Amino acid sequence: MRVLVTGASGKLGRVVVAHLAERGYDVVATDRTPPPPELPGKFVTADLTNFGEVVELLAGVDETGPVDAVAHLSAIPAPGRHPNAATFQNNVPSTYNVFRAAQVTGIRNVVWASSETVLGLPFDVPPPYAPVDEQYTVLPQSTYSLGKAVEEEMARHFTRWDPQLKLIGLRFSNVMRPEDYAGFSDFQADPSVRRWNLWGYIDARDGAQAVRLALESDLTGFEPFIIAAEDTVMVTPSAELLAAAYPDVPRSREVTGRETLLSIDKARRLLGYAPEHRWQHHVGP
Repeated sequence: MRVLVTGASGKLGRVVVAHLAERGYDVVATDRTPPPPELPGKFVTADLTNFGEVVELLAGVDETGPVDAVAHLSAIPAPGRHPNAATFQNNVPSTYNVFRAAQVTGIRNVVWASSETVLGLPFDVPPPYAPVDEQYTVLPQSTYSLGKAVEEEMARHFTRWDPQLKLIGLRFSNVMRPEDYAGFSDFQADPSVRRWNLWGYIDARDGAQAVRLALESDLTGFEPFIIAAEDTVMVTPSAELLAAAYPDVPRSREVTGRETLLSIDKARRLLGYAPEHRWQHHVGP
């Protein structure tokens, strides 16, 4: 499979490119800035807000022909880094262009980075229940999150127009790499520091696994999936964290140990997602 990976120079994108290449994929990588020189695959600089450039990326930037699938990870990755209007004007048109370019070039396999923020982060308004999952209507609380909610709504309609189109939105939690885990000790004294996303995270290597599994899935239509680690960033049991921060929030099921409160049950069931990395593997007990 020849796969276009957008946002290839980003924190998650670099890991996805390397993971797919290791698994035998022919990777075309794109971003506005070049990735590290050791990253595999063919790199092309492109502006995804330009529809013509996106069409050419999918249709084939050289004589080797079109791509078979797209992993769209390019975006301003969080609120507060740019003015709100700039974030929206970059992220949403870029995703529209990817969806539309896939439609007009006949590509039916698109996986893209949605976000945990659509679940209601930073949860200043308590979630409807916990662990949270994909069942309730999205609750964007920032312009960044609003953009992701708009992208998911676009995906519903693109796949309504073309039922054979696969648009899988991966609601990634806070992406971490191994070098980030040393800082997790700073969270332990005050759980409120990480309450904003129910103490969740995702190891970039497990994020790359989720992208590959989504690309390989035979699902059609639009499907959102929460993608998180199987534990939290805390050493405190998850039920205790919930009891202290959200005593009145209903529990959707029993919570045991340090399990994630961003439910990955759907991703396990439909994608075969099986996270392999826990932060404590890198910093000790």
